[in-house]
Amino acid sequence: MFLDTTLAALCAYLVLHYHEPSGITDGLLVILPALVGAILFAGPLTLWSCVTTTASYFFVLVLSVVLYRLSPFHPLAHFPGPVLNKATKLAGVWTTWTGHQHLTNQELHVKYGPFVRVGPNDLSIVDVDAVISVLGPTGMPKGRYYNARRDPNAPSNLIILQGEPHAHRRRLWNRGLTPESLHEYEAVIAKRASQVIAHFQETSSGDIDLVKWINYFTFDVMGDMAFGRGFNMILDGDKDGLWETIEQWALSAALISHMPWAIRWFERIPLVSKNLIKLRKFGLECAMQRMKAGATTKDLWYHLSDEAGIEREKPSVKEVASDGALAVIAGADTTASAVASLFWFLLQNPNIYKQLQEEIDTVYADHSDPLSTAKHSKLVYLNACINEALRLHPPVPTNGPRQVPEGAKARVVAGRVIPEGTQIYVPPYSLHRDPRYFSPSPNAFIPERWLDSDKTMESAAFIPFSFGPANCVGRQMAKQEMLMFASVLLQNFTFSFVDGFDAEAWPAQLHDYFVTTRGPLMVRAKPRSV
Repeated sequence: MFLDTTLAALCAYLVLHYHEPSGITDGLLVILPALVGAILFAGPLTLWSCVTTTASYFFVLVLSVVLYRLSPFHPLAHFPGPVLNKATKLAGVWTTWTGHQHLTNQELHVKYGPFVRVGPNDLSIVDVDAVISVLGPTGMPKGRYYNARRDPNAPSNLIILQGEPHAHRRRLWNRGLTPESLHEYEAVIAKRASQVIAHFQETSSGDIDLVKWINYFTFDVMGDMAFGRGFNMILDGDKDGLWETIEQWALSAALISHMPWAIRWFERIPLVSKNLIKLRKFGLECAMQRMKAGATTKDLWYHLSDEAGIEREKPSVKEVASDGALAVIAGADTTASAVASLFWFLLQNPNIYKQLQEEIDTVYADHSDPLSTAKHSKLVYLNACINEALRLHPPVPTNGPRQVPEGAKARVVAGRVIPEGTQIYVPPYSLHRDPRYFSPSPNAFIPERWLDSDKTMESAAFIPFSFGPANCVGRQMAKQEMLMFASVLLQNFTFSFVDGFDAEAWPAQLHDYFVTTRGPLMVRAKPRSV
């Protein structure tokens, strides 16, 4: 009986070795052979024979997979890494669940070097040469990791698309983020920043959760920019629980991305489907309201829907709604993460805070308007502080992998041959802390490294907004938003940590779920007299 079951399991393994399950139908490749083994090879059909045969079948199947992945015959056998990561993707699932994927990967690179096998068919590479060869114009396409982020009932958004469809959609985005468009968005940022300032001034105790209010600010700004209307979180709070939904969906998507073949099973889990449905509904409702209101400004919707009539064929409403929701969610989250980290680093480093405060007071002397972008070129030290915060706490710490295409030739990355089908991560968090590219003290917050030519600073290794054709299309918008918001906050308030707040523990509350979720940052905002 055991021999027959073993043969059935090995046959299934040979099929699964070349054809990963992609849904419930292909899942029968695993279940059906076990049933056949129980019926045909185990003698009289009893409950005990079914259980023992099925158990034996799965044991042999799993053992076959693990032994091959750990054997010298595996294409990635010569790359170092933890045994558990080589054997199963469940190691990556667990690391993602903890929220500390970026920290774990950093520890692995310190231990094993620039190349680490972080999954059975996954590599993490920390080398500046990999930035161009993996992410650059002639780099590699997005692979199966992104399949889990596709909404089966909605068009693909800009993050999912690749090739010509991506290039076409990117042209629409680029029109909405030109210097002229960014100038039009200044009034939106100024309006929302002024609302935050007013609230802080009205808070009697001065104790606030800075993360929460930064979240509200960025979400309202992106709503105004993308759909011509904000969500008034600054005034009304998060009444619909959108931030919680976004964070829960981010965790779910990050977990499933390690096993995209199981996406159809996970979609049947109420918690996963509930958040996806809520976000889909959110995007469509915003789209319907924007269409009903019509164009009052040249917001991002104006450009994504090609209201100017430049394209031969207009994008569908669902396509624009999908990208509009992406703009709000991704744009708000990444900018909020960067601003929150900036203030944490400033409060942790009083001397740097003092120097930056002096720059703000000098550039905006006589209490001139800090929301004017005319003087941004003079904010040299603030730009350095923002870059340093982005270096140490990139909003997308690990980033998504690229994949050497199946059926293609092996690729050479940073001097090593990478076989087809391999997924490759180029994690910003680890790259930004590599002493080869940022020295001295790569783990320290030193804004001067961006101003001092004597310090080792490899600009090609600085990728907080990714790199290449699929880099963050809204990076200039994000930078403008950071400069305006940080300037007005620093001009109007003196910030300090609330007594009893464990500031040292705050970075551990930055959870890497592709984007970064953040714990409360409790500060006291004392109005300044300038």
